[in-house]
Amino acid sequence: MGLSTHVLDTMHGTPAAGMAVALYTTEATPQGEVATLVKQLVLNTDGRNPDGPLLDNAGLHKGTYRLVFEVAAYFKARGVALPEPHFLNRVTLDFGVAQPEQHYHVPLLVSPWSYSTYRGS
Repeated sequence: MGLSTHVLDTMHGTPAAGMAVALYTTEATPQGEVATLVKQLVLNTDGRNPDGPLLDNAGLHKGTYRLVFEVAAYFKARGVALPEPHFLNRVTLDFGVAQPEQHYHVPLLVSPWSYSTYRGS
């Protein structure tokens, strides 16, 4: 099952088609945290990765990950007038995978002023 995400634009009541997303692995080191880019993508008309899961079962490993969602750029592209500086520019979600044989779904519900997430199924 692997790792997946889905973004819903709660301001417009639609999937966040066109939002840019980046996936990283993260690791704590004595010098600080290191984030390694795994992939970048743009969400499709359903607010999902057009290629399916972000990581399949073979690619998902026990450890820590980061999803970065380009929220301000998405809303600006939709014609929303945003203040400078933006209240939300990027939403960064750091999460852990303890059981990589399970499906990890990380949805995001977002507006220019708020967001929520949870571990979905």
